[in-house]
Amino acid sequence: MQPIRSLEGLAGHVRSLGRVTRIAVAAAEDANTLESLARAASEGFVHGILLGSKAKIERVCAELGIDSTGFEIIDSENDAQATAQATQMVKDGQADVLMKGLVNTDVFLKAVLHKEKGILPPKAVMSYVCALELPKYHKLLFITDTAVLTNPDLNQKIAMLNYSVAMARSFGIEKPKVALISATEKVTAGLPNTLEYAQMSQMAARGQIKNCIVDGPLDVFLACDPAAAQIKGIQSPIAGDADILVFPSLESANSFYKGLMLWAGGELAGLIQGTSKPVVVMSRSESAASKYYCVALSCLMAGEQ
Repeated sequence: MQPIRSLEGLAGHVRSLGRVTRIAVAAAEDANTLESLARAASEGFVHGILLGSKAKIERVCAELGIDSTGFEIIDSENDAQATAQATQMVKDGQADVLMKGLVNTDVFLKAVLHKEKGILPPKAVMSYVCALELPKYHKLLFITDTAVLTNPDLNQKIAMLNYSVAMARSFGIEKPKVALISATEKVTAGLPNTLEYAQMSQMAARGQIKNCIVDGPLDVFLACDPAAAQIKGIQSPIAGDADILVFPSLESANSFYKGLMLWAGGELAGLIQGTSKPVVVMSRSESAASKYYCVALSCLMAGEQ
């Protein structure tokens, strides 16, 4: 498989697989969500199961010029019920992917994390990985964690790294280059994450972290700009060609990606990781295009599970 280098390339690859993925959407009365699903359904790789207010869903579809009869619609009394029902369908194998619609994230994740009725296996680390397409970068850039882990510890960082590598490999990147991001390339006690990064780099060198090339700490320039390594005289196996950026905190990762989306024309596809089935969680403000690419990514990863 040739590496997928763009989000449209991702969608094209999913279309070429010839399979239909069932996506259960909690509180589906959201225009961008419905547009993304309608596009994916028209292209033949998604069957949409919409849970929420049937009347509202049909009204939004009509306003968008979408034929609501192309979806399976299940009427729910409120967002909590719609989310619980959608999660149960995924857990029971009646759907392959769980997707957040017009429901608060805390309500949605409460259902995902429920000990008996949720879809996070015991002791699993839940994280988030997204693929960014940026006009000024020569390939897709995977970043983590923009949405779930506030201040990950060492074990959580290792899980974040492994989830990112697994996703990148699904894109045909056989041995992704992983940059562990900090404000500096120097290991210093003043930045405790750099100590963990040095440990993770050593673990990768010893084969305890597999199927990737790991280096860090590195700043974003050293990770993504070949000229920076030459200017600083830094020898790194990443040297400005990173496939994956692992950030030390949610604040840093979230601010990084939102800045790129706002000012650099970025688009993304992202998923919750660690759950037994793919979970799509996006901000209500994300574009229909980004939600479509998230849908495509969920279909790709559903085939890996």
